[in-house]
Amino acid sequence: MSQQSQGTIWLVIAGLGIGSFLLRFSFLGLIGKRQLPGWALRLLRYTPVAVIPGLMAPQIFLPADGSTLPDPIKLAAAAITVAVGVWSRNVIAAMAAGVSALAVLIWLFQS
Repeated sequence: MSQQSQGTIWLVIAGLGIGSFLLRFSFLGLIGKRQLPGWALRLLRYTPVAVIPGLMAPQIFLPADGSTLPDPIKLAAAAITVAVGVWSRNVIAAMAAGVSALAVLIWLFQS
């Protein structure tokens, strides 16, 4: 990895901060007081369904130890989470079951 000057690093940090602010402001500040069209509201309902698996998939399928196989404990906890979610149709219950399953499985198999 190459060495970067302090000025370059702070310039990148400031640029990313400004870009992040502008992205949020364009959505919240410019159209925040207007009613969104129905098609946009329908699409926004799927945002959490897309974001949460996108955040969790690397944790499950790409373990930190560098192996190519998924961690069986995390995979089992994910399967329990999906099963409880499908059965109960309750996101909070599914997340609670997944966290509980992960904690119990780690306690059982890594102690």
